[in-house]
Amino acid sequence: MGDSAKSGGASRITKFWNGVKSEFKKITWPDKDDLIKQSIAVVIISVVIGAIITVLDFGLQYGVDFLTTLSF
Repeated sequence: MGDSAKSGGASRITKFWNGVKSEFKKITWPDKDDLIKQSIAVVIISVVIGAIITVLDFGLQYGVDFLTTLSF
């Protein structure tokens, strides 16, 4: 009983890796120009989002400080 389970497991692993190899053959990798354009886009978007978050953070911090210093 144990031997048949081991041989079935090895067969499944072999099928899995054969499937992985066949899927890797289907991948279309970007060329150098596309890679550079996409990398630049990611960096620019990251900087813009970071700037937006920074402005929101300072604005909220100012608002909270203003509300906490109010005295009635």
